[in-house]
Amino acid sequence: MQVGINLLCLSGFIEAEHLDHLHRLKDLGYDGVEVPVLRGAPAHYKWLGRELDRIGLRRTSTSVIPSALANPVSSDPAERQAGRQHLDWAMDCAIALGSESLGGPVHAPIGHFTGQGATADELNHGAEAHRALAERAQANGMIISLEPLNRFETYFLNTTEQAAAYAERVDHPAFRIMYDTFHAHIEEQSQPRAIARLGKHLGVLHVSENDRGIPGRGQIDFAAVFAAIRATGHDGWVTLEAFGAGLPELAAATRVWRPLFPDFETLFAESILFLRQQWADAAP
Repeated sequence: MQVGINLLCLSGFIEAEHLDHLHRLKDLGYDGVEVPVLRGAPAHYKWLGRELDRIGLRRTSTSVIPSALANPVSSDPAERQAGRQHLDWAMDCAIALGSESLGGPVHAPIGHFTGQGATADELNHGAEAHRALAERAQANGMIISLEPLNRFETYFLNTTEQAAAYAERVDHPAFRIMYDTFHAHIEEQSQPRAIARLGKHLGVLHVSENDRGIPGRGQIDFAAVFAAIRATGHDGWVTLEAFGAGLPELAAATRVWRPLFPDFETLFAESILFLRQQWADAAP
C-alpha cells in the first residue's frame, strides 16, 4: 500500500506557497500526493514534479471535465473532439508531473445532466476516448483511474456495477476504476460487495468520510471497506480525500459550504494514522 492525499484540501492549483505543507506530509509518512490538474500548462507540472522529487513524494493526479462544450461523451462531434483535446491536455500535464495515475471523473462534466442515464452511444463514445487515453497512459508507465460519482453529481457512472461493466467495455490493461468511499456510501447497498465486484479493475482507492471530513469520525464502516480492499489483493494507492470550505471552485461542484476539519495539521496527522491502522487491522 502507498498512502496518498488529494491536495484539493489545500488548493485547486498547487504552487510554491504550498511546499511547506508538502514537506510536512513527507515528515508525517505519506508516500505521495494526488495533484489536481484543473488548469495551467505542462511546464508548471514539470516544475512541481521536480519539487516533489526533492521532497521525496511520489504522485498521482486527478482531473475533471470542465464544461459540456468539451465533453468526450457528447452526441455532438465538435464537443466530443474538444473533450478529447481536454483529456490529452490533462495527460500532458500528468506526464510532465511524473504521475503514476490520472484519475477522477474524466468522463462527463460534474453537475451536467441530460434527464436520463447514460445511453449506449454515450458509453461507446466514452469508451473510445478512454481507450485512447489508456494507450497514452500505458506508453508512459501510468494507469487511468476513472471515478464514478454519486447521482447528484453526474448521470454517467454512479455505481460500482456500472463502473466495472464500463471497464470491461473499455477493455484496456491500463484502464482502471477509482473507488471512492463517499460516493459509494450514497450509491451502494454494501461497500464490501461493491468492492468485490470491482476486483481487478480497482486502480486507486479514495478514502473519503460520509461528510468528506476526517476519516474515522463519521458513519462509514472503514474496517469492512479495508477488509474488502485487502481481499481483492490491492496493494496500490490508498488516498485520503477531504474537502475544506476555502476553495470556491470546489465548493460549487461538491456543495461544501462549511469547514470539515479544524486545521491542516489535524487532518494530515490524524488521517495517516487512521489509514495505516485500518490497513494493518485488515491484514488476513
